[in-house]
Amino acid sequence: MMIGKMVDDIDVRMPEDVHDVGKHIPTLNAYLIVVVRDSRGNIVKVHRQRSHSPTANFIGLFLPIAYFSSNNTSYTITNATGGTCIYLPNVASNAQCISYPNVATNVQTYLVTIQVGSGQQSNPYTAIALAAPIANGSGAGQLIYESAVLPQSISINGSTAYFYITQSFNNISGGTVTITEVGLLLQVQLTNYNATATTNCGQVLVWYDVLSSPISVPNAGSVTIYYTFTVNP
Repeated sequence: MMIGKMVDDIDVRMPEDVHDVGKHIPTLNAYLIVVVRDSRGNIVKVHRQRSHSPTANFIGLFLPIAYFSSNNTSYTITNATGGTCIYLPNVASNAQCISYPNVATNVQTYLVTIQVGSGQQSNPYTAIALAAPIANGSGAGQLIYESAVLPQSISINGSTAYFYITQSFNNISGGTVTITEVGLLLQVQLTNYNATATTNCGQVLVWYDVLSSPISVPNAGSVTIYYTFTVNP
């Protein structure tokens, strides 16, 4: 549970100064906002930065089916523990396609968490896990992870479409916890074309950022992280 001022009160829209003003092609912008509160719920720090860091797994999952069929190739997904699985989308019985959320089955691909850490990596593209993940808990150096939240729909603001992912973390560790890296993890499930076989790829890091300055979360305080993704025409 958030302490003090509600998360909905924070403006998570993409600031106008980072919009692409050209009208040539659509552009995808990503922005990271971190809001820190003290033990009384007062905001003590707001950190904003551009996010430029989709991982190799993200790029691989977004390749079109035509890429795989034309090149007769597959993509190897590497999960956060170093395990691998083969991604081969197509319209054939042996194809391995992404299974999207469906509450009627346990074969789903869904957002797991915004994970935070205390390390850093120089090449986000090759990252498969955070350098030093902060554990979910109340022990020294740990944070209590709340559930990640997605909006019910994409928001439209003029000619801009955007959505945000947000998650809060509470610090009851007894001391200050410092965050230097942030990532998005998906639970990826693959199923063949006629849904007779499935593969669980595990938790996959698809987005990774090193913060431009460390974020200190005081004991009994909390931090809320927002990832905003915006498309401008």
